[in-house]
Amino acid sequence: MLENLRERLQAHAPKRLRLDLPQAAVLLPLVARPEPTLLFARRAAHLSTHGGQVAFPGGKREPGDPDLLATALREAEEEIALPPARVEVLGRLSDVVSLHGILVTPYVGVIPPDLPLMPDRRELDALFEVPLADFLADRRTHTDVIRVEGRDHYVPSYRHGDHVIWGLSSMMLVELLAEGFDMPIGLFRRPAGRLRHHPERRLHLK
Repeated sequence: MLENLRERLQAHAPKRLRLDLPQAAVLLPLVARPEPTLLFARRAAHLSTHGGQVAFPGGKREPGDPDLLATALREAEEEIALPPARVEVLGRLSDVVSLHGILVTPYVGVIPPDLPLMPDRRELDALFEVPLADFLADRRTHTDVIRVEGRDHYVPSYRHGDHVIWGLSSMMLVELLAEGFDMPIGLFRRPAGRLRHHPERRLHLK
């Protein structure tokens, strides 16, 4: 299932946003099991920003980071004890802007299945894996319709046990599925099924 992913991502031309915003980067870790999975983290409930929400490991760029890939790998090591040398980086996805005005660059990597990963309890309270096949089968519970600057974004919401995967993480996931696995999905393609509309968001970009 992962054989052609590197080739497809390297042929992909991700969108770069030239915005004067704080920068961050995340890693989308695919676990190379016989049936591949995608690794997620749940942010600690006590955090003032996005507490209790599901996310990919990552965080803000620091002055010592030579580039945003280094940011993603450093943050993954700090947050879940993932050694950078054990990550096979396959490519990057398009920049996205968080609701709080952070410019986030996602990277996709493959990791071995036998790593002793451990969440940093100051920031995370859980790590969990979801079979990639669940996303490829489009087992969404509903679609969030998020209107940003006058344009509707169709963002799938997934449930895995007690965990809900939605929002910015799902936006990144949509691009991974479309570009990496040729799945007929897109943020601007209205899907079948239940839609949940949200108030319009206006990103105040500097």
